[in-house]
Amino acid sequence: MDKIYSILNNSYVSRETCNDFEKFILLVLEKNKEINIIGKETEENIRERHIIDSAQVFEFIDLKARTCADLGTGAGMPGIVLAIIAKHLGHGLVFNLYEKSYHKSKFLKNVSKELDLRINIIQEDVFKNKFPENGTIIARAFKPLPTVLELVNKNFKNYKNLILFMGKSGQRILNESFAEWNFDYENKKSFTNVDSFLLNIRNIKKR
Repeated sequence: MDKIYSILNNSYVSRETCNDFEKFILLVLEKNKEINIIGKETEENIRERHIIDSAQVFEFIDLKARTCADLGTGAGMPGIVLAIIAKHLGHGLVFNLYEKSYHKSKFLKNVSKELDLRINIIQEDVFKNKFPENGTIIARAFKPLPTVLELVNKNFKNYKNLILFMGKSGQRILNESFAEWNFDYENKKSFTNVDSFLLNIRNIKKR
């Protein structure tokens, strides 16, 4: 099973980490029989489509901060996956997972307890409140880039960086965003999709 995860950086994905990934997968698949927390069509390739895809952003996380936020975490991708990695590296980072669905939030709390993770499940609408985050903010399959930039700029004042998962039209959307926003960024090709990339953004300012 470790070979499946070999594409990831071995310095932060140990055998114990992989074992927890597998436990998490079993919990997700079991829950998916009751409620739709991931697409049924992604169950067969859940390791690549969800676990590896989520884990690849770990190197962008600010590990010197106290918290890391996952906006609209859903089934816990990437928040749960990243918390598993941090746990086995001995980091004290706390992951704040924002999810407004009651049923998904309840599932995430159970996962956190089962895997002994440093996680807060925040069942709130992130668009309606302001949050005192002081670390990395991540959004995967959440909202379009312009919407996330507006949200973070308005509701998350004390953050270090913003990580986004960009798809096939990501470069065009990124270029268009500079008409309204200024920010520094770096990108990285996705491990799981040749048409996708990861975007690491800092110093967001509206023009």
